[in-house]
Order: sequence, then C-alpha cells, then structure tokens
Amino acid sequence: MSDPINGRVNRGAYDRPFSGVGIEFDPLGINPDRSGVSLHETGYLAENSQWNYPGVFSPFWRFYYNGSSGHCVLFGERMVELVPGFIMLIPPHCLFHCLGGNPVPTFWMSFSFTRRLHRDAVPPVALKARDTDLCLIRDVNKLVLSNPDLRPDDAIYRNSLALLQITLSRPELSWQPPVPKNLERVIEQIESRLDARLAIQELARLAGMSPASFNRAFRSRFGTSPARYVTEMRVREAARYLLQEDETIDAIAEKTGFPNRAYFTRVFKQITGESPAGFRRTHKIPGEARSRASSFF
Repeated sequence: MSDPINGRVNRGAYDRPFSGVGIEFDPLGINPDRSGVSLHETGYLAENSQWNYPGVFSPFWRFYYNGSSGHCVLFGERMVELVPGFIMLIPPHCLFHCLGGNPVPTFWMSFSFTRRLHRDAVPPVALKARDTDLCLIRDVNKLVLSNPDLRPDDAIYRNSLALLQITLSRPELSWQPPVPKNLERVIEQIESRLDARLAIQELARLAGMSPASFNRAFRSRFGTSPARYVTEMRVREAARYLLQEDETIDAIAEKTGFPNRAYFTRVFKQITGESPAGFRRTHKIPGEARSRASSFF
C-alpha cells in the first residue's frame, strides 16, 4: 500500500509486524502473558485496492478476514483465495505471495504465539468464520475507523485479543505439545547464534541432559535431529536475507553459519529446491517496489 492513509505511509518492513497503517501494540519479541499471545498490530482498510506483494516472509503470525472476494495468497504453486465467511491464518516463517488488485475490505492482525501448529498442518489455515468472530471483527473495524490517528486503543486491543483467543482455541486447529523449558532454552540459543558453531555437546549441556538423551528428546519433540534443525533454521534465516537484503551470497552464507558459499549453496538447494541465487532472482522484490510493500501484505 503506497498511498498515504490518514497521514500514514506503509513502511514496508517485512521483518517487523508494524505496517504504518494499523494500530500498533506489542513490539516483536515481547514476552507474552500466560495465554502465549502477543498482539502486534490490528488494522482495517475499507477499500484495500493493492494486494500484489511478492516474497512475504516474516517471523510473526497473520490473521486475515476479507469482506469480499478478489484477493488471494500463493504458496508455491498452490493458490488460496481470501473469501467472505472464512478467516485465514498464516504461521510465521512461511514464504508466500499476495495477488489481487480489486478494492476489497481487509481486516488483519499480526501477532506472536508460543505454540506451534502440528507438523502435519499445511499453511495457510482457513477457518469458517462463526457469528461470534464476525461480530468481533465488525466491532473492531468500527473502532479502527473511528480512530483516524491510529492511536493504541484499549477497546481495540481487548477486542482483538478476544478474537485471537477464541480463534486459536478452535478445535479444528491441532497444536504441537508445549516445549519443555530446557528444550526451549536450546531453541532460543540456536536462533540467537545461527552464525556460530553449535556442537551437540554444548546444546545437551544447556538442556541439562546427556548427548544421547538430548538427541532422543529433541527428535521426539521436533521430529528431526538437532543438527538438521540448526541447518533448517540457518537456511530459513538465509532465505530472509536473500529476500530482504542486498548483501552478497558469500556474506549471507557467513552470517548464517555456513563455512563457504559452495557448501551454503548445496545445503540451501537440498532444503528449498532452489539455489540461493535462483531463490533471490525468483522471489526478491525489486528495491523500489520493496520500499512500498507492506509488512502485512
């Protein structure tokens, strides 16, 4: 969305949840309450006429509800339309593209959640909107429209959280079990030190377990080995750099813990099916368009 809205301009920050045209609440990375939810932004555009944004890839959840047809999201070769009567949830760290130019009423929220969808879940998740959902969406839309300065508002915050809570508790959603605290520490360590050498022995000590017990526990919880998880996280972060930054592939390989470009290219292609250069060429937004693109579109 490149046009000013109520004096605001969309900043187009793909790795931040704040678009510039929504009501901003919790910053990314804030510790959630006992519900596990942190609400970052709520917004509503009565006529959202621009929805063509390639290469969206961000570390937060997205909630969309469109009041009429005309927009869709593309996951690989699978196209999913945003249609009235259905809520769409998109988990973090999913690469997708937005397509559509018709003026469509769009409601959205960006948020973080401590739970992870079951490994068998295929994004995006479409949920049939119930009467309670639609009433809350209508109420929040009215509150947003009556707040032209886009100031943080307690009524918008509480109604948005209520909508998120009843949505995330839907029986149609299947979640992975909560991660034990010792493994949660390991995940935080991995994600904060992707450029460092992470030995199994070090991660096992952090978890307070022997290497063999740690390996079994990690596989049981995440369905993969610790080494494979580290590699996938590095590739995921490298993909974000390729989409959002102009650094060289050699520099990105170094920043994400790969010893050299050749090894990085081989591993990246094994996991994504594309070389780093091909991935960037296919999915990266040109600089001028990226500066206009939305953090939620």
